[in-house]
Amino acid sequence: MANIISVKDLVEVYSDGTRAVDGISFDVKEGEFFGFLGPNGAGKSTTIKVLTTLLSKTAGQVTVAGIDLDRSPRDIRKVIGVVSQETSLDVDLTGRENLRLQARLQQLHGRAMEERVDELLRLVQLHEVANKLVGRYSGGMRKRLDLASSLVHHPRLLFLDEPTTGLDAQSRSAMWDYLEDLNRKEGITIFLTTQYLEEADKLCRELSIIDHGKIIARGSPSELKEALGGDTITLTLKDGADAALRSKTREILTTIKGVTKVIDGDGGVVAYAKNAGQIIAEIAASLDRSDIHPAFLSMSSPTLDDVFLQQTGRRIRAEELSRRETEPFLM
Repeated sequence: MANIISVKDLVEVYSDGTRAVDGISFDVKEGEFFGFLGPNGAGKSTTIKVLTTLLSKTAGQVTVAGIDLDRSPRDIRKVIGVVSQETSLDVDLTGRENLRLQARLQQLHGRAMEERVDELLRLVQLHEVANKLVGRYSGGMRKRLDLASSLVHHPRLLFLDEPTTGLDAQSRSAMWDYLEDLNRKEGITIFLTTQYLEEADKLCRELSIIDHGKIIARGSPSELKEALGGDTITLTLKDGADAALRSKTREILTTIKGVTKVIDGDGGVVAYAKNAGQIIAEIAASLDRSDIHPAFLSMSSPTLDDVFLQQTGRRIRAEELSRRETEPFLM
């Protein structure tokens, strides 16, 4: 399958000297659902702005849909759709009027325009409120209308810059369904940036994890998690900042058969083991014999946050970590 995006040694340096994107290279295949996962400030939005011709790059080579970014940015804009973090809608117009306006900008008129507007309103399930002012729409409804606006001209490639930020769980889930249908049924290539672990895991077939402007890991979500070498065992220490206590805990864990890797985590230590359920009691007993009493000891299946932790030594987002499904063993 041919690449629809090719990026080589992309660099973006801001006027204040900030190196927002630091020599990244990656390819996206046509028809793929591709994701950029990383925390705020990682370089995700900057990369999308470069690829969508909204920001001039400092260095590197970029082609989008076979079009060289430097030579023909206007031609790139004809084949892409963009959904940014903030909706670009006129709240004084109805949903239908917003789509008509976008259609006219894309040189659609008459029956072809009306048919496309009706098709998109039904796609995002807004046909029943199409004649209401957008100012009265909920946040989720506005996001759906913004998505529809980006699809008016039948783009080959859709860029989504954190499209579900600020949505409630129900609206976010509905947006995921629309995006999956676009990718699978319509064959539209989707490039998604997100800081939500579950979103990246559910939607993306290929993923690059980015931090401080560099790609630190890449692969499918399952490949990235499998590379950790087993389940995750998290030990939160009562004095997690104590270097000697962390060192002693790591040393004990590495002596236990089945533990494949031990690293420092937020407020404690994280270990990986293929037979975690079988050795969790042994871990607790070994720590107790050494007079180490964790405030919390838990086991969970590996997540993309664990991949990020292994690569950087920290979690992506604390609020995401708090929602992880863990089973406590010791308090």
